[in-house]
Amino acid sequence: MQFFFPDVPSLPLPPGHRFPSGKYDALRAVIDAERILGTADLVAAIPAGRDELLRAHSPEYVDAMLSGTVAADGMRRIGLPWSQTLVDRSRATVGGALASAQAALEYGISGQLAGGTHHSHRDFGSGFCVFNDLAVAALTLLDTGVVARLAIVDTDVHQGDGNAAILGADPRVFILSVQGAKNFPFRRVPGTLDVDLADGTEDAAYLAALAAALEPVVAFRPQLVFYLSGADPLAEDRLGRLSLSHKGLMMRDRLVLETFKTRAVPLAIAIGGGYAEPISASVTAYANTFRVVAQIWNL
Repeated sequence: MQFFFPDVPSLPLPPGHRFPSGKYDALRAVIDAERILGTADLVAAIPAGRDELLRAHSPEYVDAMLSGTVAADGMRRIGLPWSQTLVDRSRATVGGALASAQAALEYGISGQLAGGTHHSHRDFGSGFCVFNDLAVAALTLLDTGVVARLAIVDTDVHQGDGNAAILGADPRVFILSVQGAKNFPFRRVPGTLDVDLADGTEDAAYLAALAAALEPVVAFRPQLVFYLSGADPLAEDRLGRLSLSHKGLMMRDRLVLETFKTRAVPLAIAIGGGYAEPISASVTAYANTFRVVAQIWNL
């Protein structure tokens, strides 16, 4: 089996910036130190090229981002300053989604230690998301005939407006988003099924809502599922507003992963958001997702 990571340095951000870019290196360090993925290979993702990015994005936006000519208001919407490192990481994250999708189809499970950039739209980035990794990967697989139907199960606490804007009208895609009702983005684009949860929702209510929401996804009969796990429903998350425990998040992961493994549907994982204080809580939640993977697939 193979899992992937963006082999690019952390983003050069100004002091006090609220995006915790170091969490990715911290996650990889935990994965390596504890050998969480067992005998599976952890592989550097090949960055996506311009033509691959154009599957989901306009030429004008792609070229402006690659060349560093995005207008100032466009970069403010993303919430990150332009840098070559930002471009390189974003391309590598899309490459990780493409690679993990192909590996999942071969082995049944894969994923990357990054990804889930679900706020990026066709013509602009938003919410710390530059290029939409899952939209690019989904359209690549669908348009080349590798699969005929796929699903995105998005349990990041923030609604995946970019996924819905790019893919929502496509009958080949089912987009489930289980999200905080009163959270970013405040202008939402409806997906196939959006499940809104009240502030403070705890483990039991969350898991019941998720179990019910997975039923129509199963009925859609996807040939591949992208699982955007997200660490931000965690109670300690600064931007989440829900109140899940680490145990609850692991139960969430197990529910999603076992639902599709028992039906022989391949799964590709993207880790989504995580903004806990301290950030080590988010890193633990991310690592726990892969611990559940290792348990279910006996890695």
